[in-house]
Amino acid sequence: MFGLFTKLKKITEKYVILQSLKFQEMIKVNIEGCRPFVKAEEFEQYADKALDAFDVLQSEKGAGNDFLGWKTLPVDIPESLIKDCEAIREDWKKRGVNLVVVIGIGGSYLGARCAIEALSHQFLPQENAPRVVFAGNNLSEDYLAELMDLVKKSNAGCVVISKSGTTTEPAVAFRVVKTYLEETYKDAGKRIVAITDGAKGALKTLSVQEGYRSFVVPDNVGGRFSVLTPVGILPIVLAGFDIRAMLKGAADERESLIKRGKENAAVQYAAMRNLLYSSLGKKVEILACFNPRLQYLGEWLKQLFGESEGKEGKGIFPASVIFTTDLHSMGQFIQEGERVMFETTVSVEKVNRSVTIAFEEQNLDKLNYLAGEHVEHCNKMAQLGTKLAHMDGGVPQIEIGMEQVDEYNLGAVFYFFEFACGISAYMLGINPFNQPGVEAYKNNMFALLRKPGYEKQTEEILARL
Repeated sequence: MFGLFTKLKKITEKYVILQSLKFQEMIKVNIEGCRPFVKAEEFEQYADKALDAFDVLQSEKGAGNDFLGWKTLPVDIPESLIKDCEAIREDWKKRGVNLVVVIGIGGSYLGARCAIEALSHQFLPQENAPRVVFAGNNLSEDYLAELMDLVKKSNAGCVVISKSGTTTEPAVAFRVVKTYLEETYKDAGKRIVAITDGAKGALKTLSVQEGYRSFVVPDNVGGRFSVLTPVGILPIVLAGFDIRAMLKGAADERESLIKRGKENAAVQYAAMRNLLYSSLGKKVEILACFNPRLQYLGEWLKQLFGESEGKEGKGIFPASVIFTTDLHSMGQFIQEGERVMFETTVSVEKVNRSVTIAFEEQNLDKLNYLAGEHVEHCNKMAQLGTKLAHMDGGVPQIEIGMEQVDEYNLGAVFYFFEFACGISAYMLGINPFNQPGVEAYKNNMFALLRKPGYEKQTEEILARL
């Protein structure tokens, strides 16, 4: 479609220039990989539409405006809340807790898991901190049984996260874990922390009855926007990471994004993805990362955009891949399959570790031409080569740049995507902050489980089956 060598020269020159510039502390958006597919005047039109959506978000008068508490979380979280989380960490350390089971589903676990997976050593346990595992995000009996195998070999504590306390997946897991803790530890009530509604609900009632330490899920923050509330803060603190740096990164990103203008990174991202969707029929966004630490960033983003935009027969379908791994599985489809997608790559500028490739006399693997190079140099060239190849295959490219994988930059990434998601969904003319469709499977499941109150639905479903 495009001259490969001409593009290679231009993009390589731009890459070298970018390499010579020190990254600023804010998230960067590069939409140059979309320019060959769209007209400049079209993008300007969509940038104007994105600014209109920005105004709706900032005016707080749009649909779902009672769920905008996330916008100021980075500067609203009190130091006292962080210290309360740290006090639990220190108390559990004294009790010898070396395993924390975090129970929750959807937004009640994805943000925390994204942060912890990204920041943890990929093979060794975190020093001076318990292992954090997750439950209540599925109904697999094998998963829960094997989780309990681990719990029984550990000194365990539990964080249960649920607004109501009656969502099936976390409620089932919590009942199993709670029963074991109560049968095993005399101090079981001190090994359970609840993050729930401030005034009502089954989990709130149980917390009061049993004397659990508890934190409040803010009424004005939806689950998929809750990573910077106690929902994410407590697990991240328990895992041994610097939540203050994460909040600082989010606060700094917020300062950048609340400035109105077409150069606003969130405005540019929302404008381009909606242009590709509405004008070119690009219905699928492939969220790509070249660092396996960010696998759960893709999972978090799928929920963020899937629940926020997938309504009223509209929305861009979010998928995620980890490259270069998935280039050996999904790469063929992305390169030559149906042209329904664009690609958004979260690019990490600096790595945290150093590994170089050695010289070998025999050179049987033919790698001596890379001797002395850092492995990340190969990764960067793979990223650049993938971008060029996929552009040639008709896949527009957006790049989201972060400096490195650490608490500060993860905070900025979280806030960037939340803010951009709000703008993008308002551009589609839908409410970004509700999720009416998720009740359909629950109602069918409750009827099939013969939950009291669902008798009529049970009869109707059995008749269909």
